[in-house]
Amino acid sequence: MVSPEQANPVVERIGILGGTFDPIHIGHLILAEEARIALSLDRVVFMPAAQPWRKAGRSISSAKDRLAMVRLAIEGNEHFEVSTAEIDRGGPTYTVDTLNQLRENMPGASFWFILGADALQDLPNWKEPARIVAQARLAVAPRSDASPAGLKTLGALPVTLRRKVDVLPMPQVAMSSSTLRERLRAGISTRYWLPPRVQDYALDHGLYVHERPESRAVGT
Repeated sequence: MVSPEQANPVVERIGILGGTFDPIHIGHLILAEEARIALSLDRVVFMPAAQPWRKAGRSISSAKDRLAMVRLAIEGNEHFEVSTAEIDRGGPTYTVDTLNQLRENMPGASFWFILGADALQDLPNWKEPARIVAQARLAVAPRSDASPAGLKTLGALPVTLRRKVDVLPMPQVAMSSSTLRERLRAGISTRYWLPPRVQDYALDHGLYVHERPESRAVGT
């Protein structure tokens, strides 16, 4: 006799949040948590990129440092975890390759790829976008100039792609890693922008500054 569990197996719902995370900040964490709640995700996997192909030519922190900051940022949240799949694979990072790998490792899971509206607009320029949406639904956070009910970007997409998009009820957090790097480089406080342990790591390792700061005044 087939048990109820065998007849109706539980499908794990997994969110994937990829990025350079240079550094990871509060906006990333809010996005992950809002996606988890809105989509009833069992877990959200943070996927630091090895070499983001869309940022070729830009100097980025080492994979070791970016991975360490992600681990510090998500520590204590049982629903968050980090994957080293893209770092271990090395070379240019392509979302389609990552999703293919996840599908092979977890064939019974349902995936949501979490991204912002700006990234969604750029999706046609990614490697094999049709295969991306065949492997996962897209969980999209609206920009500040687009309401959750009607993303400007979404309206310009083909109908077949729009059907694969779930719009997240994301609070507007005007924050970017590039702004944080500039603040750290200029010695401007990043308190409440970065998780405290991420801020400490960046300062302790002299990231984003030309010289190691002599005091811990920054961000205190």
